[in-house]
Amino acid sequence: MPRLHALELLPDGAGDAAVRADWQALRDADLPSQLDHTGATNAPHVTLLPAPALDEPLLARAAALVGPLLPLEVRAAGLVVLGGERVTLARLVDVPDALTAAALELRAAAPTTPHPGWLAHVTLARRLPRADVGRALAVLGHADVVLRLVALRRWDPEAGTVTTLVSADGTPTTP
Repeated sequence: MPRLHALELLPDGAGDAAVRADWQALRDADLPSQLDHTGATNAPHVTLLPAPALDEPLLARAAALVGPLLPLEVRAAGLVVLGGERVTLARLVDVPDALTAAALELRAAAPTTPHPGWLAHVTLARRLPRADVGRALAVLGHADVVLRLVALRRWDPEAGTVTTLVSADGTPTTP
């Protein structure tokens, strides 16, 4: 399966640090963590849309829909376990209806997406053995994390690059 392009929402510095603290806590407990992903483009984010390709009209529509919503304060509340024997652990993100509507409109306009609907989340760990889920939950605790989403970026796995499409001040950037 080819790697998917993505539209991703990025938190501000404080939100980035809060998510990275979760990543570090998992690593300190000798558990899988997103810190294990050492790619230069790895950063805390909420994926808005994954797709095999993203064309210019879709990117422009994304900036038009999401840009006016930024900055956007959301709450990462609750943890979710996704998968089988080895799981992905993530924080679910409560988002306002306007962002959900934008995400669903973009997903409907995309050529194909791997999953129907949208489950807003921030990934904390991948390939976590199911037997270690309880320990990971204890490490992370139950406190909510407030994130201030400030930018929309495009991940291009073919080029190995990220491009900011729009930032909280509404300024689009060109690739």
